[in-house]
Amino acid sequence: MGSTSDKISGKANEIAGKTRQAAGKAMGDREMQAKGAVQEAKGKGQVATGKVKDKLKGAVDRL
Repeated sequence: MGSTSDKISGKANEIAGKTRQAAGKAMGDREMQAKGAVQEAKGKGQVATGKVKDKLKGAVDRL
């Protein structure tokens, strides 16, 4: 996956995770809240991966 698609997927997972957490909190469903937190963390990791790929590409391009 390219850096842009990593970042897009990551943001989508972050938003979905936050939404799932809010729904779980509203319904008193701790399991849903936990799954939302995991999904949000996964999204943050994907965004970070995309940023690292951008930096690596920039470093290689300067060589």
